Amino acid sequence: MESSTRPSQEMTFGHPRPLPPLSRMMALERRRARRRLWTGLAFMAPAILFVAVFLLYPVGFNVYVSLTQWAKFSGFDRFAGLENYLLVFSSPKFGEAALNTGIWIVASLVFPVVLGLALALLLRGLQFQEALKSVFFLPRMFSATAVGVIWYYVYGNQGIINSFLRGLGLGGLVERWLYEPLWATPSMILTHVWQTVGLIMVLLLLGLNALPSEPIEAAKVDGAGRWQVFRHVILPLLMPTLLVVTIVSVLAGFTSFDLVWVMGRDYPNRSTLTLAVNQYWESFRANQWAYGSAIAVILGFFALGVTWIQTVLQHRLERR
Repeated sequence: MESSTRPSQEMTFGHPRPLPPLSRMMALERRRARRRLWTGLAFMAPAILFVAVFLLYPVGFNVYVSLTQWAKFSGFDRFAGLENYLLVFSSPKFGEAALNTGIWIVASLVFPVVLGLALALLLRGLQFQEALKSVFFLPRMFSATAVGVIWYYVYGNQGIINSFLRGLGLGGLVERWLYEPLWATPSMILTHVWQTVGLIMVLLLLGLNALPSEPIEAAKVDGAGRWQVFRHVILPLLMPTLLVVTIVSVLAGFTSFDLVWVMGRDYPNRSTLTLAVNQYWESFRANQWAYGSAIAVILGFFALGVTWIQTVLQHRLERR
């Protein structure tokens, strides 16, 4: 019979079926790997398409425009190389905007973080902690545009601050807070701190509540005071959370636009001009699209640099 002349591959009594050749097993594994790859790509395709259309293409197009002379209506005029970047760095207006942005970065880093940490330490362990967190976090629920409009009228000539000063008989202290170069930036920074300190406090409070209690209790048993416990135990353990909060605060100060634009766009006060506002003004008000694109690329590289620093520091903290 035919079955007796062909080697049988079926299981026989007492003898296992012989394994397939190694090459066949490797081919099967490659087919399974390709199938898993294509299945994963199929599930990732919508996300990849979204990132490509709404992130990679705009970024690439912005870099391309920054290397050209781009007219508003006719589009591409000529290739300019690094000419726009040289114009940006040689512009006194860009220097003023960079200085103002530096002030915003320092203020956004120091005041919200210090106040947020102080509030987090005060609220830690309180009975009504959740209710107080909600109260301090409430300003963050409003958009920066809404906050800017509210405080624009607070600082107005007939606003709450000036009305309060007049009511106390201190009319000589009444100021045009958003119109005077001396007071415009501090007034906006105060508004920014009011909006962001609640978020910083909540993040730091979460970090404090997640700290292990054993090192703190051991330090107290050894006779350490409150300041010593905070400096030598709590602060080092809280460094990962502080790092995240610091980077978020720096980026918020660097990209400050909406609050500054809403509160300061109606007057020619260059003391409040930031890089983000300068980029918008040059692109959409002065119609210098290539010049504005160069500023946007510079902003993007700075953000990438800050993110890289955060990654390096975070890896170092994790290895400690």
